[in-house]
Amino acid sequence: MEFIKIRFANDFDRMGSKFEKTIADMFNTMNPMFAFAKSAWKPPIDIFETSDSILITAEIAGVERENLELEINSRAIRISGKRAPVPSAQNGRYRLAEIQYGIFERIMHLPVLIDPEKVTATYKKGLLQINLAKITGETTYKVPISGE
Repeated sequence: MEFIKIRFANDFDRMGSKFEKTIADMFNTMNPMFAFAKSAWKPPIDIFETSDSILITAEIAGVERENLELEINSRAIRISGKRAPVPSAQNGRYRLAEIQYGIFERIMHLPVLIDPEKVTATYKKGLLQINLAKITGETTYKVPISGE
């Protein structure tokens, strides 16, 4: 059985300022060769929720499993990695180049608390599937009130 690295983290705010991100997104839409931020491209993601879990599917075809990293905490998930470019022929030129290569990163803040110890991840046929178990039920505690 092969494993995808899962790292537990507390801080997902390592992204640049909103201004840097906006400028980078603007240039990335004009030409994927321009990349100012760490995230050169963003893979499409589906998030499906049931009563007891959240299933995240990321489309990352062409990314080697060893180039994937998954970080989680009870409130957020970070998927990052790198897709290497496919070598092109020496004596030709591109007529169309839509596939994006390089480093990617997706950070998603979850709407509910999840149990970081009950996370599974599989990668098959270009799809990364992450199953996150929700923390079931909140515990209520009675607090004694002291006074005079």
